[in-house]
Amino acid sequence: MDWREHLSTTGTALKHWFVAQSYDALCMAALWLIGLLIIGVPWAPVWAFLGGALQFIPNFGVMIALIGPAIAALISGGFDRFLYVLILYAVLVVIDGLFLQPFLMRRAARVPIWASILTPIVLGVLLPSFWGVLIAAPLLAIVFTYRARARDRRTALLSSQQQLPPRRLFKP
Repeated sequence: MDWREHLSTTGTALKHWFVAQSYDALCMAALWLIGLLIIGVPWAPVWAFLGGALQFIPNFGVMIALIGPAIAALISGGFDRFLYVLILYAVLVVIDGLFLQPFLMRRAARVPIWASILTPIVLGVLLPSFWGVLIAAPLLAIVFTYRARARDRRTALLSSQQQLPPRRLFKP
């Protein structure tokens, strides 16, 4: 495999990861919008858009997206509405981390659900800084794209080889 094939494979993997991340951001923006409208937070579409856009920043983006709606809820509706926004945030984080993002990574980048859940945890422990969690999802997409390419090559190689008839040990 030459360097052009490596670039093509890596680019394809990152494109699939970006598509999955875009769908995730869109779904999270819709969930934020629905939840904030039900709670009655002012400027709900703005906060939902920011929540979707900040979804591209792993882990910290979701926390940053909470600040605006929480302050708006506290000012407009008091502590009860603020508490409802915190509950909405907790529910959305669980839905995104355990269901939505692994499902989308499986559909778009062919990454198994178990790998999407475990890899950020493992890389977060192995690389104790922010970088382990940051590179987990795109790295998964790249690894599983290379794995699928190797499997496809192996299958093509096996199917191209012809089955030779068994040799005769003794001539009749």
